[in-house]
Amino acid sequence: MSRIRRPFVVAAAALTACTAAALTLGSTGSATATEGARPAAAQAVHAPSLKGSAKLERLPGDNVHFAFDARGFADAAHGTFYVSHHFGDTWGGYFKGRIDCLLTGGPVAVATGIVTESHFKDAPGLPQIGDLKGKRFGFTVLDKGKKDRLGYSWAMDGLPKNSVPKCLGSAPFETLETGDFTVQHWMPPRTASAGRPTP
Repeated sequence: MSRIRRPFVVAAAALTACTAAALTLGSTGSATATEGARPAAAQAVHAPSLKGSAKLERLPGDNVHFAFDARGFADAAHGTFYVSHHFGDTWGGYFKGRIDCLLTGGPVAVATGIVTESHFKDAPGLPQIGDLKGKRFGFTVLDKGKKDRLGYSWAMDGLPKNSVPKCLGSAPFETLETGDFTVQHWMPPRTASAGRPTP
């Protein structure tokens, strides 16, 4: 402060120049740091996700449950899925695995996953599931608040035995008896490719 009060033009000019330089460098450094932090923050916040668990609406004695905890875009997705199906006290089991793809569109999520564990108990006159380990199955969820719906890739097979490509599921034709699914939609911004339109 004492230097600013001195009646010397040279000292005042030097102080002004230093202050201007400091402010310019400080502004530049702050902007650079902010710009560098933006992509990481955006990646942490913006990603599609599918979470929740539910029991399907079926006749008494037919108990089917699904659960998902998935996050990430397309084939960079990760997480888990769990499916169980029991009919009465004699037949049933479960399979679970890791998510390998996730895409969302508004309230709809389509995910696929590879089975890592499978256990079913057979019963006379009922389907024989066998070991599902290593197969890829697809799931589709429509998040409609208290009226969620769900579909799965083996809808036409009757049994979960045929693997499907990544991020392929069926229409969400099943309704829920209890539970809830939450879909968080996100898509990366589209960038135009040189000389061709973006699909």
